[in-house]
Formats: sequence, C-alpha cells, structure tokens
Amino acid sequence: MVTVAIQGEAGSFSHAAALEAIGTDLVLLPCASFEDLFRAVETGEAGRGVVPIENSLAGSVHENYDLLGAHELSVVGETQVRVRHCLIARPGTRLPDVRRVASHPVALAQCRRFFAAHAEIAPVPAYDTAGSVRDLMAGRVGADAAIASSLAAELYGGAVLQEHLEDHAENYTRFLVVAREPAPAERARKTSLVVTLPNVPGSLYRALGAFAARGLDLTKLESRPIAGRPWEYAFYLDVLGDPRGSVAAALAELRGFARELRVLGSY
Repeated sequence: MVTVAIQGEAGSFSHAAALEAIGTDLVLLPCASFEDLFRAVETGEAGRGVVPIENSLAGSVHENYDLLGAHELSVVGETQVRVRHCLIARPGTRLPDVRRVASHPVALAQCRRFFAAHAEIAPVPAYDTAGSVRDLMAGRVGADAAIASSLAAELYGGAVLQEHLEDHAENYTRFLVVAREPAPAERARKTSLVVTLPNVPGSLYRALGAFAARGLDLTKLESRPIAGRPWEYAFYLDVLGDPRGSVAAALAELRGFARELRVLGSY
C-alpha cells in the first residue's frame, strides 16, 4: 500500500485522480498546499504525489509547473479526470432554500452559467471543493450548499441537489504522478522536460527542430518566467516516443546548445 499526497481533502478531484492512476490500495495524505504536497513526497512522507497540471477549460496550473522545476522529483505517470461539478447540500435542503454556495474559486468560475441562471445565489470562495462539503456538513462554512464531486457527497453524507453544473461538458483535468525515483524506461512512452535556451534569435526554433527532424510529436509547450532573471523563460515540453531511441537523440542534440536541460520524467 502506498501513501499518496494530494492538495485538498478526501473526495476532491485530486482524490479521484489518485484512485484512477494508482488504484484503491492507497493511503491518502491531504495537504494544505501544492508546496506541502511536493515536500511530502520529497521527504518520503508520501511515496507518490498526484498534482493537477492543466485543465481543458482553465488552462495550465502554473504553480505546479514552477514546483516541478524547483523540486527534484520524477514524473512517473499521468491520468485525466472528467470534471463533473455537483451542487451538494445537507439532506433535506431544497434548491429554493440555497442562497450561498461554497467551493474553490476555479470550480466556481467553471459554473458561471449556473450562477447566471440563479441570480439569487451567491458564490462563496473556499480553499477546496471537497473541503467545502466537509465544512458544510460540519456547520463550519457560511453557506447553504457547496460545489464538488459526487465522491465528496458520498464521503461526507451530502445530498446532491443538481448535477453537471459545469459550463462545458468537455471539462477535463490532467494530473501528473510524481515520485522520488523515475519510472522504468522500457515502459515509458512520454517524456517531460524543462529547458532554458540562449537569448539569441532562432534558439527556440532550433530547439523545436531537434524534435521535428526526428518526427517526434510535441504534445505540450509551456513557457514560464525565470525568477530573478526578468524577461527570460524556461520552456516545459512533453514529447511522445521511446525515451531510449529518437527522443534520446533529440535530447542529446538539445543539450549541445541549451543553457540548462532537465528531464522531469519518462512515463
């Protein structure tokens, strides 16, 4: 049995991602922040960490890209979770009784149509989706209902008043699994890396050419500012392919002119 760190509480979408990526044979370690999650894995308090990296509607989780670069952990897996937001209340509550709804700000922002259709209901920002349900059931939040997953309702004894509150049906979050040790290379089909390049014309074109020349598919390219170096950027890339073959050759070429290159993991 493995201990898995997540940001947030049991019943969150990160919890659902952990169950999807690792299975039910796990011990959950809820963390207050993503920094705490990375630290828990780094120190060995948890064997794995499951972190959201991008949402199909809201985009990248920039904080976690920065934490991947700042911590010496390896990406060893990934999974996607279909985000289905539910309106959850104490048993016996009816929709007309609801005037305030608590949830994480991102979840509230993904349910704008619900709030537009119910102008009498006010959103209440909270630190976590599942945590808002837990606090609602315990009477510790100034709201009549919460927005979270059906898993949270099941765990904390809430009643689902309405399902599919999200504005768009195609609402997915991609999660990465991080660990202290890398995954076996023979089973890997994707590689994540971070690279900084010389600040000269054509350097990014040359970097991408190392992959294009070998017919490799880049599924993600994200730039992040480098702390303390204004207007300089680190580039995070995901590339498909066997890390022992053409991907390795592309990385060898890239190392020849990159300022820094770090493979975050092959999985």
